[in-house]
Amino acid sequence: MEYLLKLAMQIGIFLRNSGEIVTTAESCTGGGISYILTEIVGSSAWFERAFVAYSNEAKYELLGVKEETLVTCGAVSEEVVAEMACGAVSASNADYGLAVSGIAGPLGGSEAKPVGMVCFGWATRSGVVTETNLFKGDRYVIRRNAIAHSLCGFQSYLENQQSERE
Repeated sequence: MEYLLKLAMQIGIFLRNSGEIVTTAESCTGGGISYILTEIVGSSAWFERAFVAYSNEAKYELLGVKEETLVTCGAVSEEVVAEMACGAVSASNADYGLAVSGIAGPLGGSEAKPVGMVCFGWATRSGVVTETNLFKGDRYVIRRNAIAHSLCGFQSYLENQQSERE
């Protein structure tokens, strides 16, 4: 937890200094990312809102994920998290959106999409980056690792965005 809070603090400092705002769109982490971010004092200056879109219906209704994408690619896919992250930005006043969808288990896995598979997306109003990771462990470990990876990935994404501006 201490590591996650330190990471959230660094993200918060970056966003506060740049005057930018983030929003989250979470599925398998169930609001865990937004919980960590809002543990930071002053987060209201740079954290706007969180979407917990656990069901496909919520992804469609709240974030504008296309039904066709959900049917064709499945909820746990880079295509869906890209639409989730972009949808979160579009449905808010945020500059950045981060999204996560995965299979935390112990049920729900398949050969093609095993338990521990988690997809991540980081977006601005002009683009999105996605990736997929496979985490080992029980539900608690998978979710905690997904939260940590999402925040680490977002920090890297912010650094890359800053480098592109310079």
